[in-house]
Amino acid sequence: MRRNTLVGVVTLGAVAVVLLVTGGRLPAAGIPYVQAESPIEAGRYLIVAGGCNDCHTPEWDPTHGKAAPSQWLKGNSVGIMEQEGTAYSANLRLAAAEMTEAEWVAMFRHPKPEVSHKPMPWQNVRNLNGRDIRAIYQFIRSLGTAGEKAPKFVPAGEEPKTAYMKITVVPAKGQ
Repeated sequence: MRRNTLVGVVTLGAVAVVLLVTGGRLPAAGIPYVQAESPIEAGRYLIVAGGCNDCHTPEWDPTHGKAAPSQWLKGNSVGIMEQEGTAYSANLRLAAAEMTEAEWVAMFRHPKPEVSHKPMPWQNVRNLNGRDIRAIYQFIRSLGTAGEKAPKFVPAGEEPKTAYMKITVVPAKGQ
């Protein structure tokens, strides 16, 4: 066998091993990702460490982070009013159930205007490794569907029909 052919066969074999180990997905070069016993455990870690429950689980704060997983990520009917309008934290369990994994990844990469309202930190989650985005999706899907859809965004100037928190930015003196 010629040397070039041998190198090609070895390279092809290495690619096949990587694809087998990663479930057919090549990890993004240079972007770190969470390593855990399973994608679901990686997703659980990312949800907790990323603070997703802070907004998407109403019971999270009152229980000091001890809300049962059965209550996680069911959305919030209390709005957050800012200058642009009043946004609601989505029920991620219903959202994930309505999307394929590929659609979920696309939403993180290129959020549509109807879901990209503040205070969701899209600038942070947009840069996650695709492997982590898929792990988050798989964890949320493992929780099953529960709860109701969150209310829709209320544009500035309109009064929300639900309870809401008003966030006002007060400039520092001299600004």
